[in-house]
Amino acid sequence: MIALVRVDNRLIHGQILVGWAPHLRAEAVVVADDEAAKSPLARAAMTLCLPPGLEASIQPLARVDFRTLAASRCAVLVLVRDVPDLERAREAGLDPSLCRRLNLGNVHYAPGRRQITPSVFLSEEELAQLRRLASAGFEVEARAVPLDEPLDLPEIERRFAAAGG
Repeated sequence: MIALVRVDNRLIHGQILVGWAPHLRAEAVVVADDEAAKSPLARAAMTLCLPPGLEASIQPLARVDFRTLAASRCAVLVLVRDVPDLERAREAGLDPSLCRRLNLGNVHYAPGRRQITPSVFLSEEELAQLRRLASAGFEVEARAVPLDEPLDLPEIERRFAAAGG
């Protein structure tokens, strides 16, 4: 089963290995990222630090078989680099029946983005993408680690508006 789809531009790192994977009881992490999939260095760096019992697969997003992952007996954590990749994942077969919850964990600051949480910054277009995903039936949340209180889409929108621009 797909336990969670998370946006985190760092992909596999400490919060994933120490926080999310144990919290979700994940036995596998799938990195759905074109750039990482074609970089032997990135693949090696991400897989070197895996604890025993946690498998990792790093694939181009279009090659991820979301239906097969959802049918897995073990919990799978799917990581994508950015918000546009969530829409690409939907186009590649991810739908709410396979995994309802989309988590925004880390989206770096860039010009045109507004701060939502200490680790999540969104642009107008990214917020529109999240609205489209929510309209399709996904539950969108923002939180860095499992112990954080999740922010739902209405709160994300409120913070976006309050951040001005």
